[in-house]
This record gives sequence, C-alpha cells and structure tokens, in this order.
Amino acid sequence: MLQALVTVAAEEGHSGGNPLLPAVYDITWSLVCFVIIGFVVWRIALPRMAKVLDARSAAIEGNIAKADEAQREAEAALEQYTAQLAAARKEAGEIREAAREDGKKIVAEAKETASSEAARLTAAAHAQIEAERQSTLVSLRAEVGTLAVDLAGNVIGETLSDDARAQAVVDRFLAELEASEKAAQ
Repeated sequence: MLQALVTVAAEEGHSGGNPLLPAVYDITWSLVCFVIIGFVVWRIALPRMAKVLDARSAAIEGNIAKADEAQREAEAALEQYTAQLAAARKEAGEIREAAREDGKKIVAEAKETASSEAARLTAAAHAQIEAERQSTLVSLRAEVGTLAVDLAGNVIGETLSDDARAQAVVDRFLAELEASEKAAQ
C-alpha cells in the first residue's frame, strides 16, 4: 500500500517531500488544538479530578478510622462481656457452694431433730411401759393377794378377816416368790 501511495503521488505531479509527513499547516493547527486542550485539562479537569480524588481519599480514611474505632469498641465490649461472664460464673459457683452448705445444714438439722424426736418418743414409750408395768404389778399383787387369802382360807378352813394380817402374809409370800425368781436367774 505504501508503494501505491508513492505511485499515485508521483503521477499527480507532486514532486519532492515525504508523503508520510503531514503538511506544516496541519502540524500547526494540531499543535494549537493540543495546547488549548492541554490548558483546559490542566486548569479545569485536573483540579476537579484532584478534588474528587481527595474527597474519596478522605472518605476512605474516615471509613477506615470509623472501622478502627468500631473494632476497638467491639474489642472493649468483648473484654467487658468476658469479664461479666467470668464474674457471673464465679457468682454462680458461690451460690452453688452456699446452696450445698445450706443443704448440709438442713440435712444435719433434720437428722438432729429426728434423733431428738426419736429419743423423746423412746423415753415416753419407756415411761409409759414402766407405768403400765407398775400398774399391772399392783393389780396382780392385789388379785394374787385376794386369791391367796381365799385359797389359804379354804385350806385352813377359816376365814381370814383381818385385812392387815392378810396383806402382810400376801406381801411376804410375793417377796419370797420374787427372791426365788431372782436367785434362779
């Protein structure tokens, strides 16, 4: 193609010069347009772009600062939460320990109360048994005495009318009977 251009230019009668270089007036007007566009870009576009970039940079730095502050606050909140959690666990342990101690005290008091109540009931039962035993002994002595006096009267053939004498005989008989039982044991 380059050879075709050279051939066409030679036929038209252009003689001299390089066909690849533009004409001087084209270079001049291109240079003037370039200078005007460069001046407009330098005076108007670049300052506006610098402002936009500065604003974006400030926004980014502000967001970074906010993010750093938020991260510090989150770390502080986490530390506070961790401290509160540890305090709550410690308090729960103390409450559990106090409850165990209270439980042990309640169980000990219940055992002591039950033991004293059992001792009281046992003592009352022993006292009642002893009273009933004494009552039974007195009743038996009286019945045995009456039977003995009646039997003795039947054997002798006389009526023992003197109650004091009959009571003395019965008491002596029962005392001998008790003495013989104790000796046998």
